[in-house]
Amino acid sequence: MMFPKNISGQRLRKIRQSRNLSLKDVADALGTTKSTIGNIEREVKPASLEMVINLADFFNVSLDYLVGRSDDPRRH
Repeated sequence: MMFPKNISGQRLRKIRQSRNLSLKDVADALGTTKSTIGNIEREVKPASLEMVINLADFFNVSLDYLVGRSDDPRRH
């Protein structure tokens, strides 16, 4: 299995919405803009490795879950 080129935008949106967070909420917490988070969710622009790590940490999920390599969100 090859590593996905980009974070799964649908998975990020699902996590964000399940926690009742807006794009702005996530952006403010990570020190970025809501358009950046929106672009990642829509897969318009790829997330940097640093951003993927920050998102996984913020949502307390594994990197594999966030990028769609696992359906288990627990951190290992």
